[in-house]
Amino acid sequence: MRFELSEDQQEIQRTARELLAERSSFTQVRAAGEARREDDALWAELRDLGWPGIAVDEAHGGSGLGVIELAAIAEELGRAVAPVPFLGTALAGLVVQHDASDGDRERWLPGLASGELRGAVTLPGDAVPVPGASDEGLVVVAGADGPQLHAPGSGVAVAVDAIDPTRGHGRVTVAGAAPRDGGPGGGLDRATIVVAAELVGVLQRALEATVDYVKDRKQFGVPVGSFQAVKHEAAQMLRDVEVAKVLVANAAWVADAGDQAKLSEAAALAKAAASAAGRRVSAQAIQLHGGIGFTWEADLHWLFKRAQIDAVLLGGAGHHRQRIARYAVPRAAAAV
Repeated sequence: MRFELSEDQQEIQRTARELLAERSSFTQVRAAGEARREDDALWAELRDLGWPGIAVDEAHGGSGLGVIELAAIAEELGRAVAPVPFLGTALAGLVVQHDASDGDRERWLPGLASGELRGAVTLPGDAVPVPGASDEGLVVVAGADGPQLHAPGSGVAVAVDAIDPTRGHGRVTVAGAAPRDGGPGGGLDRATIVVAAELVGVLQRALEATVDYVKDRKQFGVPVGSFQAVKHEAAQMLRDVEVAKVLVANAAWVADAGDQAKLSEAAALAKAAASAAGRRVSAQAIQLHGGIGFTWEADLHWLFKRAQIDAVLLGGAGHHRQRIARYAVPRAAAAV
């Protein structure tokens, strides 16, 4: 199995990285975060480029591409900590497209694909802050019997201040049972993969910043990166990021290959690894930056904060490890 992106997919990711390097520098992220606002100008530009609808069917106003392309863009948006409502809107589009009724697709997908309608996805009973959840947008609650779609003005989302101030968040108060799998058509699984992809981008940037810092920072006349303890921590960070990256790539490939039988397990593996890495890698990055790592003036905390939200969105590592166990135990029992 090959995990390399095609030439077209590489071009999509390269274009995204170049654009975001110019439009979403840490200076711009800081300005948005300190003002607790999203970057409306950047969001308008991304909408013009068709990013919100990249994985929405062409019949509903999207580009008709797959989870691989969407994950590639999400990774770059995570890397840049872009202060835009892309993630929630893209996730809502996936769940509506794959798990909702034909009528709901007709009603909601064109607005989500264009970005005129913002969206958010959460699990029932989950009290975590949800990116994009607001009373002005479409709130999708992925329940055991399929998605519940709450139209703008429904009152199910209450705005909250989250640890990540670069995006709007809401708390959604809808009771019910969470699905054991990834939705009737795999929409929730696909959304879970995209969250994991954004986490990979965040953590890759944190790793690169940390390696650059320990190479440059000197103590006792030598770079701190030459110390064995620092090497060990950096190596562990690299391992965690690479494992998450490979599992996300595999899950995106499975999603686009249409192998529904394997999709739920692949998505659970990807999110479990990315969520666990999100906690560890972002914390280790701050530790290896030493005295400046936790300061407001350093840029690292923007990555740390984005990682904390993404690590629990649509289920944390424990939630998805339980899912993995449900798939693995019957196979193990059958092999005995």
